[in-house]
Amino acid sequence: MKRIFLAIASIAAGFVISTPALADLPLATAKNCMTCHAVATKLVGPSFKDVAAKYAGQKDAVDKLSAKIVKGGAGTWGPVPMPANAQVTSDEAKKLAAWVMTQK
Repeated sequence: MKRIFLAIASIAAGFVISTPALADLPLATAKNCMTCHAVATKLVGPSFKDVAAKYAGQKDAVDKLSAKIVKGGAGTWGPVPMPANAQVTSDEAKKLAAWVMTQK
């Protein structure tokens, strides 16, 4: 009985730990982020894992990224500019940026 309980607890703990990494994938999909980005591979733009690695350790990373999500940007990742995303609110952009920073 203890083994079954421990197995269930381990699975539940693994699910709880992994859930934040998936927390805003539906939002990223709904806001068309996944058209140009993927979690682990480069598409038109960099992967979210590459973005998280580039901004790792920067205290203002979420603010920088959320501004780029809404306003767009150019030159950081090469010649292809990221268009502005007027359909993304500032709160959604912060949520997306915080999620991107959890990708490792």
